[in-house]
Amino acid sequence: MKCPQCQGILVTLEFNRIEIDYCTRCEGIWLDFGELRLLLAQGEKGDSLLRTMTPARSKEKKRRCPICSKGMGEILIGDGGSILLDECPEHGMWFDRGELVKVLEAGCADSLKHARASSLLQLLDEVFTLCKE
Repeated sequence: MKCPQCQGILVTLEFNRIEIDYCTRCEGIWLDFGELRLLLAQGEKGDSLLRTMTPARSKEKKRRCPICSKGMGEILIGDGGSILLDECPEHGMWFDRGELVKVLEAGCADSLKHARASSLLQLLDEVFTLCKE
């Protein structure tokens, strides 16, 4: 698949049995539909965060879904709609660099928050470093 941000090639990584498509060029992440819920471990805090998702409008150019190539819509998530994401309602969500970690920190229970975010960051850092060498 091609990255909706920079057109680089997305590399598929597995994290806790979830496939994460990662762009080594711009460090964005694609999650297929339902994978964010799995990363949030279906806890009460994660479910509350997912309920905060609301449609958004911005002046940014619409990015294309890496699966169907249709223009993605934008959604706000988090307290006060603090994180702007791109979403294809049929296929998944795009996270610019650092956005997925922010969502995980906002949606994971405190006991899981740092462990999940740190594990994911470590995986991406290892792969990104290997790809740059």
